[in-house]
Amino acid sequence: MEQNIREIIKRELPALVTKDPEIRDWVWHLIHTYAPSRAETESRFDQMLAELRAMREESERKWEENRQRWEENQRKWEENQRRLEAMREEFQQEMRAMREESERRWQENQRKWEENQQVIRELLEQIRHVDRRIDRTIGALGARWGVSTETSFRNALRAILEESFGVKVEQVEYWDESGEVFDRPDQVELDVVIHNSQVLACEIKSAASRSDIYTFNRKVRSYEKRTQRKVERKLLISPMVLQKDRQLAQELGIEVYSDAEEVAL
Repeated sequence: MEQNIREIIKRELPALVTKDPEIRDWVWHLIHTYAPSRAETESRFDQMLAELRAMREESERKWEENRQRWEENQRKWEENQRRLEAMREEFQQEMRAMREESERRWQENQRKWEENQQVIRELLEQIRHVDRRIDRTIGALGARWGVSTETSFRNALRAILEESFGVKVEQVEYWDESGEVFDRPDQVELDVVIHNSQVLACEIKSAASRSDIYTFNRKVRSYEKRTQRKVERKLLISPMVLQKDRQLAQELGIEVYSDAEEVAL
């Protein structure tokens, strides 16, 4: 019903306003009662413009603040970048200085090490020189007082082996051109005992050092390689062998005896 009334008013009111002055005055009065006046409209429009202007000014103020804040942040960022670059450069300089100092110290230590090595070599040469003089002196004294040299000692023990055990002792000599025994080409001498078709290598020393043990072991390997004959036993006969050197000989499979009479063939 209400909807129909609204439709009738919308359809009939324009014509009634045109034709009926009373209706026109009533509508005019009604409009002025509920619609704002021109002054009110202009006042509201001015208020809206003022509000828009204030909003724009506030927006511009905030934009300016943000721009200044951005510029300040940019300035700080650039300042931090400069500081980081300065720190990086300082760190690199310190690292270069440390590396140069380390190289200098290394070279200094290397120089001192080489100097020490030279001093050691000179001392060793002096010791060898003194040792040779002592050897010559002891040899002379030994000959004077009837003490056998190592060659005489070897010959005596070889005679004991041959006489006591009926074995044959051969002195093998060859030129080691590859230097596998002495790390350079040299003459190699090795006593070989033949017993019941077995090959025994025998080293007879008046005193055997650690170096002598290693050399004897290399002699045996070289002999086996050259002759294609397997050495069944390696015998080191010496009255003077340190206990720690005896352990080394045992690890290399070398039997150590202080006297030829101790050898069990």
